[in-house]
Amino acid sequence: MEIFLIKALQLILSLSILVIIHEFGHFLFARLFKIRVEKFYLFFDPWFALFRYKPKGSETEYGVGWLPLGGYVKIAGMIDESMDKEQMALPPQPWEFRAKPAWQRLLVMVAGVLFNLLLAFFIYSMALFAWNDTYLPLRNVTQGMEYSQAAKNAGFQDGDILLRADDKELERFGVRTLLDIADADSVTVLRNGEEVVLTIPEGLMQSLLTDKEGFAAYRVPAVVYQTIEGSAAHSAGLQQGDSITAVNGIATPAFSDLRAALDNHRNSEVTLHFYRNGALQSTTVAVDSAGTLGFYAMSAPQIYRTETLHYGFFESFPAGIRMGVQTLKDYVAQFKYVFTKEGASSLGGFGAIGSLFPAQWNWQAFWMMTAFLSVILAFMNILPIPALDGGHVMFLIYEVITRRQPNEKFMEYAQIAGMILLFALVLYANGMDLIRAIF
Repeated sequence: MEIFLIKALQLILSLSILVIIHEFGHFLFARLFKIRVEKFYLFFDPWFALFRYKPKGSETEYGVGWLPLGGYVKIAGMIDESMDKEQMALPPQPWEFRAKPAWQRLLVMVAGVLFNLLLAFFIYSMALFAWNDTYLPLRNVTQGMEYSQAAKNAGFQDGDILLRADDKELERFGVRTLLDIADADSVTVLRNGEEVVLTIPEGLMQSLLTDKEGFAAYRVPAVVYQTIEGSAAHSAGLQQGDSITAVNGIATPAFSDLRAALDNHRNSEVTLHFYRNGALQSTTVAVDSAGTLGFYAMSAPQIYRTETLHYGFFESFPAGIRMGVQTLKDYVAQFKYVFTKEGASSLGGFGAIGSLFPAQWNWQAFWMMTAFLSVILAFMNILPIPALDGGHVMFLIYEVITRRQPNEKFMEYAQIAGMILLFALVLYANGMDLIRAIF
């Protein structure tokens, strides 16, 4: 329960920051062009609001709604989610959105997306300045990777060290690496000390999405990081840094091998062989009914040699912008898979997003995830779908080109259709979360 609350709190705080910044972009540009903003709300407020406040002499009511699906600014004279037909039936007023030139209305609509991108660039920059960029080079992972079945079907073998996709060096493991591999004709790996070139079959990404096992994970030896108080590992005297190499004389060079061996000896005693300070030792330990000993293992960055790129204050800004642009490019490259059967089944809602946050509060992880979500929010909002900023931009570009505004009745129907589509997508994505949680 505690983990759920920590993740939920991070999700709510992150989305609140993103929504406020996004809507502030619309608000600021509307006020720059002397357009009246009637409401500025975090979350939606159908029927009632949790909080509302209108400063004396202000035209804008500020508030917090009860439905945490985003937020909005109600701009006078604009067909939006408020569907204020009475206002639109009246003659245009000088302070209204519809009375302003097309270029001003266009800037008001793209301002939310622009502010989300600027926020992502700023967060990435400050994160690099505060925590630097520490990563694990693939060439330093001496035991290579452990691959999913779909990856093995493509020719990869456990222990392969990723080197190049076509002629591009694979430096660190992540989304960009996977995209480079999926788009490559061939991938070069280091296998048993020799370079091997693998021909990548078409449809690798679809196979990975179908199997839902991912592509690969770091292959690491079983090195003890911390034993759990009262566990068999604690009672047996295992210590931090002990490297377990065998169970009952059977070699377990990787942590996955240890897990498999222990799984075969549930509810029984086994002899562990391990190295401590360079000396080979052994001990007898009881395996529980779950096939575990009760210790936390060291992660790949704790075992293999990492590298760190340091950034000064002014150096961090161009680096942060590059990181944000690359994140956007990677997300756009992945987006095409949403329109496949496999990609659609992998969609997730708030549950899936919340699961991306760490189980313990970590400011670095929180801000990096917030920057990532800010990039996603910017991209999703600029899609040419009515009810999104991109839908309004699409109609405004049409107006700029043709020099005539779309019919207001058509805009109204398009807004309704867009809202129905968006709510359907929200229900589908969160429904997929529920199905995955149950089954």
